[in-house]
Amino acid sequence: MNKAQFIAALAPHFNGSKKEAAHAVDIVFDTIVRNMSAGNDVMINDFGKFKKVDRKARMGRNPFTGETIKIKASKKARFLPAKALKEIISGDRKLGPAPKPEVKPVAKAVAKPAAKKAVAKKAPAKKKAVAKKAPAKKKPAAKKVVKKTAKKK
Repeated sequence: MNKAQFIAALAPHFNGSKKEAAHAVDIVFDTIVRNMSAGNDVMINDFGKFKKVDRKARMGRNPFTGETIKIKASKKARFLPAKALKEIISGDRKLGPAPKPEVKPVAKAVAKPAAKKAVAKKAPAKKKAVAKKAPAKKKPAAKKVVKKTAKKK
């Protein structure tokens, strides 16, 4: 599932508005990224933990030449799934029903009592003019195409 599909799946929870769903997704992702970049862990119960990890400098080996090389220190993002997520993925625990979007009642317009209208007199019907059809034009006869075949010797 990519981001567009994710937004489309969330849209029914936002009264079908993909714009509002996209805004909500952007806010969630932005909050996770900002907290991780500041060095804070983001823990979402029954889902997992996003954290920033510092990797130390180390020695590695170039697989083509076999030469040892130095790998610089770096910072990586890591996701640690929660126990509940692991159990659901492995099949040890059943996933509950998906939350249904809330249906907001639409305010119905109150019917106003019908006002009495004056009865309008009908105008006499006008006779429709009948257009005469012009006689159909004859198409010239199509010429017959005769194929000439070369005699083979």
